[in-house]
Amino acid sequence: MSIAQKINDDIKKAMLAKDKKRLEALRAVKSAVMLLNTSGDGEVGDADVEKAMQKLVKQRRDAATIYHEQNRADMAEDELFQADVISEYLPEMMSEADIRKVVKEKIAASGATGPQDMGKVMGPIMGQLQGKADGKLISQIVKEELSA
Repeated sequence: MSIAQKINDDIKKAMLAKDKKRLEALRAVKSAVMLLNTSGDGEVGDADVEKAMQKLVKQRRDAATIYHEQNRADMAEDELFQADVISEYLPEMMSEADIRKVVKEKIAASGATGPQDMGKVMGPIMGQLQGKADGKLISQIVKEELSA
């Protein structure tokens, strides 16, 4: 079963359970999938859907951060709930220790010596870890490792 089909099934379940908050999050994902279907050329694969869902999760978490800064805890809570619902359909993210291991390997392989070589290291790492780890976290770890 594809991710899109699973989301459609879960939308039906949420409607029957009258779970409005979950339904709202799932409809946002379905909307993103429908936009992908209409804008692309042909059928959209699970990888494209996962990428769109990762973008939605990032948007929700960023919005929650902004709401917290503006002392709108109720709105931030809604955004974080939606991000958590969407995250259920994404593959497990790598741990910080696993990311650090990959970063150290890439730094050694590229011969990077300091912060000025960050661009040389980030490209291959992002290519390898795309969809498996958060870009901000990867960037932070690369900076730490190159500065050490």
